[in-house]
Amino acid sequence: MILALESSCDDTSAAVIKDGIILSNIVADQEIHRQYGGVVPELASRAHESNIIPVVDAALKQANITKSELSAVAFTRGPGLPGSLMVGVSFAKGLALGLGIPLIEVHHMQAHVLAHFAQKEGDVRQPPEFPFLCLTVSGGHTQIILVDAPLSMHILGQSLDDAAGEAFDKTAKLLGLPYPGGPVMDKLAQLGNASRFSFTHPRVNGLDFSFSGLKTSVLYFLRDREKVNALFIEENLVDLCASIQETITDMLIAKMEKAIEESSVNHIALAGGVSANSSLRKKFSLLAERKGIKAHIPPFEFCTDNAGMIAAAARFKYDQKLFSSLDVTADPRLPY
Repeated sequence: MILALESSCDDTSAAVIKDGIILSNIVADQEIHRQYGGVVPELASRAHESNIIPVVDAALKQANITKSELSAVAFTRGPGLPGSLMVGVSFAKGLALGLGIPLIEVHHMQAHVLAHFAQKEGDVRQPPEFPFLCLTVSGGHTQIILVDAPLSMHILGQSLDDAAGEAFDKTAKLLGLPYPGGPVMDKLAQLGNASRFSFTHPRVNGLDFSFSGLKTSVLYFLRDREKVNALFIEENLVDLCASIQETITDMLIAKMEKAIEESSVNHIALAGGVSANSSLRKKFSLLAERKGIKAHIPPFEFCTDNAGMIAAAARFKYDQKLFSSLDVTADPRLPY
């Protein structure tokens, strides 16, 4: 029975896992950042301090257990925002020390991959078979990972500048959409014509990505069109959303297809917050069908930051008794 904590950015989350089954997965988001158009680190850490005790209490109650029944406490060590990570790490250390139980540190990005192993009671989903490729796409990271085993992962390609999630949010901001813009853009894009406008596809060798050029392309495109028509964005919003989304998802799928061709895997997986994007999910499934392999797409609950994925990763470490000492500290740039 493991209590897991996630506090890497602006979501405070706690989950309980028992013998591989997720009993609870509570997430408290932070609405305050919407008015600033992005996450404010200092405000995020303060909100974590306010949220963590009620969130943990709710997770234990939903799982119908008491803290004395816990076998270990797991937490996100990094990467992430320093202040946010410190809240989770400090709470986990204090709780583990007080209960006299082991402490398990988890790498945030590896947990996104292992979210596919977060099973709930009655879940009929089958996790991917090793080895498999995982396309991990979030606001801070875009990576193609070769997963040989639960605790053996290798980065084959990653973004050289901005992450895909950031590209969604930043271009959405250029369109005047509220933060976080990615989900709003996805919703509007379903009403638009994805082939109406075309944008830059940066050429990057190998399996790496680049999204900064796309943002610049959209910025200049909008600037030039608004000089002619001040209402250009308003009059073409759904088509703009659809075209930008089409560009970003095409870039992701193109690199993933190349990775499949260079690997000998029969399973591919999608992970991270952007895995909730409807266009990406559809294209990912079609890619697997075209290649004759199996695609694994996580339920929405396990796409964005959540403690359920931390619990799933911690379970593998618990089985191998890979525990942390009480002098462990948060690492905002924790290497893979």
